[in-house]
Amino acid sequence: MADICHDAGDLKGFADVKKRQTVEVFRERLTEVIANSGLSRAAFAARAGLDRSTLSQLLSTNNDRLPRAETIAAIAAREQVSVDWLLGISQEGQLGAGLLAQALEIESGAGSPADARLARWRAEAAGYKIRYVPTTLPDVLKTEDVMRYEYFEHNPRMPEVRIEQAENELAYTRLPETDIEVCSSLQSLQDFARGYGIWSGLPVAGRIAQLDSIAALLDELYPTFRWFLFDGLQRYSVPLTIFGRNRAAIYLGDMYFVFNSTDHINALIQNFDGLIRGAVVQPPDVIALVRELRKEAAATEANEGRKIA
Repeated sequence: MADICHDAGDLKGFADVKKRQTVEVFRERLTEVIANSGLSRAAFAARAGLDRSTLSQLLSTNNDRLPRAETIAAIAAREQVSVDWLLGISQEGQLGAGLLAQALEIESGAGSPADARLARWRAEAAGYKIRYVPTTLPDVLKTEDVMRYEYFEHNPRMPEVRIEQAENELAYTRLPETDIEVCSSLQSLQDFARGYGIWSGLPVAGRIAQLDSIAALLDELYPTFRWFLFDGLQRYSVPLTIFGRNRAAIYLGDMYFVFNSTDHINALIQNFDGLIRGAVVQPPDVIALVRELRKEAAATEANEGRKIA
């Protein structure tokens, strides 16, 4: 266990970057909405049901927090833009009043080690395509050592629970009727293989073992499990899962934004499909990339061994 301990600050830093990106997108798009409204900030605040001081805070470059979900939903409904667009999940803003009138569910406690909602939602989507943007690597592909490394600082009980959940998810993924698409940035995989960012404390041997496991599982699970990689310099997505046509959940750290309406889900599907269209590495080529990154990591391990000797 000792050789997979790490600085909790790295994990927190990763989460902070993701949160800051979402806050920055929200601020930029809120500024655009205000400009398009033709109103002064004071008048816009009054129409949105906000205090002027609250609106000023939301527009401040020093602000590092999203408003309450109810506030985001109220702005979207009043200005006839989508919540997805305000949060940077979709590039389509004007989706019509009919869509905006539908409710958004807020599910708290997303970081709980006993959280079984994802498994339940996945089971409810049996027979439908599941689309998934992971926070880091897809859990179903992670080794036990990587999950212990990644989740231990959240809660000492978390790694074992996550390992069990990943085993159940893998069993689900192996069912012949499954259809799962995963999309994440090329850079996130490269950063893992090279030990950058939050992975700097994970020994190279652990990264090599993980890359070997990824290559083997991708080879086994393809084509019912397909992993696309987009260029993170060109595209961005918050972590989310679309469970067929029934539900979509956006992960925001300690809570989920859960969409149940057909129109909301369709909007998220369109955004996800845009990520796939922009993928720079297609599923059949991901295994080759993983093996190249594995060779690179092995060379690094060999160099470190010679330095120690």
